[in-house]
Formats: sequence, C-alpha cells, structure tokens
Amino acid sequence: MPRDIYNVNIESQLPLVSPIDLKTALPVDDELAAVIVGFRDDIVRILNHDDDRLLVITGPCSIHDPDAALDYAERLKVLRDKYSDSMNVVMRVYFEKPRTSLGWRGLIVDPHLDGSYNIQEGLKEARRLLIEIGKIGLPAGTEVLDPIIPQYTADLISWAAIGARTIESQTHREISSGLSMPVGFKNGTDGDLSKATNAVQSAQHGHSFIGIDQDGRTCIFKTHGNRSGHVIMRGGSDGPNYYEEDIEKAEELLSDIGVKPSIVIDCSHANSGKKHNRQSRVFRATLDLRTRGHDSVRGVMLESNIVSGKQDISRNLSSLKYGLSITDACIGWEETEELITRAAHELGG
Repeated sequence: MPRDIYNVNIESQLPLVSPIDLKTALPVDDELAAVIVGFRDDIVRILNHDDDRLLVITGPCSIHDPDAALDYAERLKVLRDKYSDSMNVVMRVYFEKPRTSLGWRGLIVDPHLDGSYNIQEGLKEARRLLIEIGKIGLPAGTEVLDPIIPQYTADLISWAAIGARTIESQTHREISSGLSMPVGFKNGTDGDLSKATNAVQSAQHGHSFIGIDQDGRTCIFKTHGNRSGHVIMRGGSDGPNYYEEDIEKAEELLSDIGVKPSIVIDCSHANSGKKHNRQSRVFRATLDLRTRGHDSVRGVMLESNIVSGKQDISRNLSSLKYGLSITDACIGWEETEELITRAAHELGG
C-alpha cells in the first residue's frame, strides 16, 4: 500500500461558503453600492491631487468587538460630516492581523478569540459589519492579507493597504493590480522605501494570477492594473521616516518611476516607536508638512479606539474592557477628536 504523499500535515478540512452565497445572504443594495463607488472616487481624487482635502484613515488597530466598532463608527461619522470641507475621514476596519510569530490573527480567522478558528463565522461577521458601517455613511479601509478574502469583502472596501510584511510578495502586488479601490503600499519593516515604490510600479501593470471566482471555483484572473497605488510611510527598524528629508526621498523615488508622488503617513508602528501616545506628534508633523507646501502628503493614518491603550486576551472573555484594543495600543476617542478638530482648524476647514 503506497504511503500518503499529500496532506501529510493536514488535520482536517472543511468546505467554505462561496463568495456568491455569502453575498446573497448579506447583499449590497444599489444605493449602498453607489455610495461606496462615490467613496472610492473621492479618495482617488485626493491621491491624484484633484482634491486638496487631507485623507484621514483612523480606527482600531484591529476589530474584535463589532458592537464597539459600530459605536466608534457612529462617533467618527459626526467628525466626518463636521469637517468634510478640509478632510475626507475613512474608518480603519482591519480584520486580519499579520503575526511575527504567534498571536490572535483577527476577527475573520478567529472571531470567538478562543482559537476555534471559525472562519466561516468570521467572514459573516466581517461582511455584516462592513455593511453597517457603509450604511452609517463611512468609507472603510482595510489591509489585504489573505489572497482569497477580498472575494468576500472587497465590494465594501473603499481603500486598501498592503502591509510592511507582505510588501515584497508578488502575490499581493498581483492582487492589488486587480482591486477596485485605491491601494497604499507600506515601506518594509526595515524602512526601505524602494520596496513600496516598486510595489506601486508593479501594481500599475496588468498581471495574471490564480484565485477563486464568486462561485468558489479556482480560476485565472487577468488584470488591467491599478493606477491609484501610493506609498505609506510607517517607519522601520532604523526609526521613524516622517521627516522632511524622508518625504523628499519618497517623492524622488516615485517621480523616478513616472508616478505623481502621493504619500500617506502612518502615525503608528515604527513612526511612533510603537508608543501610542507618540502618534500625536507624528500627526502634528504631518500637518506641518502640508502647511509648508509638501503637496505629496495626501493623507495620514491613526490607530484609534474608544479607550486609550491595549489589553491582553484573557481566558475569561467577559472580562475584556469595552472599546480597548487587544492588539497594538491605540489612542482614545477624546484624543482622536482633539487631533481631527485641530487638523480642521489648521487646514482651514
């Protein structure tokens, strides 16, 4: 009897709902679809320098409690409407977490926070939440990590990011070339900006790659290329990269490949030394860059939640504090409101 030569280390496998079946259960109506197209078009205009408002992407490091996320969204919608003349506010809605080694991998992979990995339920929760956020009137931004998940959620996303750990992945560059929304590419964890600019250039061109269609069948996709790629400055192992000379270097690299420089500055991660209370200084520096004429700086990112700081996941999930991150530490709502209000006044909104 021949020995097994495949699935040697697979414990089990379960069928997954197809994208079309999930979308049938949780549909996007024509009105919401038109709203999301409008959100995307507005962001593209900012990145193309046709709209001088500042793109502000703010929200929890990761979503683990949909109720708290909707609470945050309702608060953020008030600021979005109030300061719409000077800013386009987008909610950060991250469902997947890349891990350096081990740890909770996000709401889609582990929605119950207990290692049960009910991915089918996670996809339903994510899609349900994105619909609610869209109906509130907020564009949603997220990181694209797993190459299959966009087929389940991308119709509800207005802005996407490719993270520092996956920036050199050919798979992610190919997927980005076919996504229907603007995509930001973070510099590598080592701070190398050329990795991000190379990704922008690659994603602008057409590619072919293997994926699944709406019925869940494996197929080959051919793309046109995504012309709305841009760089996200998030710092690196050598420290922050939101200083003027860093911006000038990014501008030069993008210009060298024939791309009009469009940069989003991430106030968290290495730019803040992973200290949430330093995000405000990066935010203020971003405003300063704008007021001093660096038109390439089109947006800014904040990791923000209802409550400042972070908490560990305990075995007693009922003890988790409402509105407090379980991944990276975030600034709280009061500081978020203060920073956005300050930005509106400085930008003349």
